[in-house]
Amino acid sequence: MAPFGLATFVAKSFGVFTCSNTLARVVRAAHGTPVRCLSTQAGGPPKRPLNGYMRYVLQQKPVVGRQNPELKLMDVIRKIAHEWRTMSPEKKRPFEDEFIQEKEEFKRVLQRYRAQLTPAQIEQQRLEKRETMAKKAAIRKKREANTMGKPKRPRTPFNIFMSEHFEEAKGENIPAKMKSLTYDWRNLFSHQKQSPVKCSTFQVYTQLAEDDKIRYKNEMESWEGHMVEIGREDLIRGKTVSKRKRKAAEAEKAKTKKKAAAKRPATKAKSRTIKKMTKSSNAKAEKKITKT
Repeated sequence: MAPFGLATFVAKSFGVFTCSNTLARVVRAAHGTPVRCLSTQAGGPPKRPLNGYMRYVLQQKPVVGRQNPELKLMDVIRKIAHEWRTMSPEKKRPFEDEFIQEKEEFKRVLQRYRAQLTPAQIEQQRLEKRETMAKKAAIRKKREANTMGKPKRPRTPFNIFMSEHFEEAKGENIPAKMKSLTYDWRNLFSHQKQSPVKCSTFQVYTQLAEDDKIRYKNEMESWEGHMVEIGREDLIRGKTVSKRKRKAAEAEKAKTKKKAAAKRPATKAKSRTIKKMTKSSNAKAEKKITKT
């Protein structure tokens, strides 16, 4: 059964699934028509076939959309996901059987593809895969940090100006409004030295942005401290981790020096005692020799 959270992923990435430039899909209208796996680009590796749930989504998406024209894409995917969860294993089996069949074919095609690669191509693919995995991990980390209440980044002067004047900006749609606001901002920036009024207005937004930077810095310090307390150091910034490690190393170094300084007087005293005992024993030995 497909998890409900997968509906969000499907809805966000559905545009990729329907792109005719990179895909060659045959979406079945009935159970008897197979859904073929992704076509491969020239010289590229074969694409993995869709699992049973994704096949059902591709089949039902246009059907549910026609039956419920008032629903948004996200709601359509949620509805399909709910249908999949409540479906009996018998109804799911055709979709899952097709996936199993194409998965075996995919393994054979992949094996033939890898056999014709040169060592340099294999190494290049390995590096590309590592880079892709790193990007995905960074995206997951960013999303998780946001769910954990990470403070929003500070706004620029233009962001503040745009948020205050967006409703009254000229234009019938968002791109037109953005274009109008960009023009007004550039005009304000270019005339800030010529007009005292415009100069003071520009400085107001600059000062607001500086205040927002201070807000962000304070909130980040508090949030990162909380993440450390609950054992989520992996979510804090790299420079913060380096700074904490540097401080910890400096503290450990100072502690070691303090211990060494505490031991040094005792060592000197012990050395003096040994010297005195040596002198005393030498003096006694000289007396004995003199007497004899």
